[in-house]
Amino acid sequence: MIPSPDPREVWLRGPLPAIPSLLQPVAHALLQAREEVDALMRDFPDALLWERPANIASVGFHLQHLTGVLDRLFTYARGESLSSAQLTALSLEGKSVGQSPTVSELVNSFNEQVDVALAQLRRTDEQTLTKIRGVGRAQIPSTVMGLFVHAAEHTMRHIGQLSVTARILSI
Repeated sequence: MIPSPDPREVWLRGPLPAIPSLLQPVAHALLQAREEVDALMRDFPDALLWERPANIASVGFHLQHLTGVLDRLFTYARGESLSSAQLTALSLEGKSVGQSPTVSELVNSFNEQVDVALAQLRRTDEQTLTKIRGVGRAQIPSTVMGLFVHAAEHTMRHIGQLSVTARILSI
């Protein structure tokens, strides 16, 4: 018999192995986001991916943006600038161009980005969390911790928007 998944939210399941203590809430939020995206997008039709009810952002945009924001904010947390590939991906968020990705492909991309983010959290020395990091071309100052926390809260904010849009389209 296959055990059923733990019904508790991720943050109530206890500490995650190898994640520094101060970064546990960030990791919990990202894993919760992954579970919610997977559940919301199960059986969501590809044909509705780019629909914009009441002119709000599409499900496709939210899925691309979730992935892209994690990538960009964690890049800044490493003290790096965005690559040309990241800037191109940013410019294409929300646009269905050429061979449009499927729901499954977008969900897989997000899940892979969560894995990359978790790996970075595991490698992060807690002593670096207050280090200043520049954001964007203007190099607006933040901290490593600020970038990680914003990545988590921004992700959850878009999960909420994704949830509403997906539910409206599924009526």
